[in-house]
Amino acid sequence: MTRTIPYEITGTAGAIEFRTYPSLVLATVESAGDDPGFNLLFGYISGNNTPRQTISMTAPVITATKIPMTAPVVSDARTMSFVMPTGKNLDEVPEPLDDRVRIVPVPEREVAVIRFKGTASQEEVTAIEARLREGLEKAGVETVGEVFLMRYNPPWVPGFLRRNEVGIEIRR
Repeated sequence: MTRTIPYEITGTAGAIEFRTYPSLVLATVESAGDDPGFNLLFGYISGNNTPRQTISMTAPVITATKIPMTAPVVSDARTMSFVMPTGKNLDEVPEPLDDRVRIVPVPEREVAVIRFKGTASQEEVTAIEARLREGLEKAGVETVGEVFLMRYNPPWVPGFLRRNEVGIEIRR
C-alpha cells in the first residue's frame, strides 16, 4: 500500500478543507505530458539515483503548471512531482542520475483543497479550480502561487474510485 503524506486539518469553508503540511522534499520533472514525467520519476525512485537505492512510492503525485515554491521562476511546461517519504530531508534524498529530475525542498505550508473523484480530466480540474478560487475569495483567504493537482491512485483504478484534490497554498 502506498503511504500518503501526512497533514493536519486546520479548518473548512464549505467543500474547501484547510490543511497544514510539514516540510517536504519533492522529486520534480518538467514534462509536456503525464506519461513521460511519470516514467522519469518512477525510474528515479526505482534506483536511477547515485546509490542505486529504491525509494518508497508515496501519494499524492502532484502536477502543476509551475514548480511548487520556486517563484519567481516561470515555466510554460507542466511539472510532475513525487513526494519523498516523510521524514527525509534534502541531504538524505539520493541524487538523481538523470538531470531532468530535480530535487526541490518545500517548507511547511498551509494549503486549501477540494477533493473530488474521477479521472482528473482538464475540464474537471478547471471546474474544481474555479470553485476553489471562488470559495477562498468569499472566505477572504489570500492565495499564494499556483493551483496544483494531487492524484492518489494509479491509472488502473476506476475513475469513480479515484481520489483527487485541487489545492493552492494560502495565508490566513
